[in-house]
Amino acid sequence: MTTLYVLDVPENTPLATVAARDPAVTVGRIGPYFAITADGSIVIDRRATGCRHAVWYSAVGGVARGGRIVQHDKDALRVEPS
Repeated sequence: MTTLYVLDVPENTPLATVAARDPAVTVGRIGPYFAITADGSIVIDRRATGCRHAVWYSAVGGVARGGRIVQHDKDALRVEPS
């Protein structure tokens, strides 16, 4: 299981919205965070979110054990099972 945590603030809501479009991904909440989970990879396209670079690069709150960020650039955020 791969889990990405993103702080639940208005600026980060588009990340959760775009992630939820993938039928293999579930978006829930744990405390003040969106918990974005999948059995496999989580891929979020930056352009689809409409996030500016400053928000994009500061959005990650954490990754649960068993996952790792393999891409976080101007194009996408990709978290894969480790």
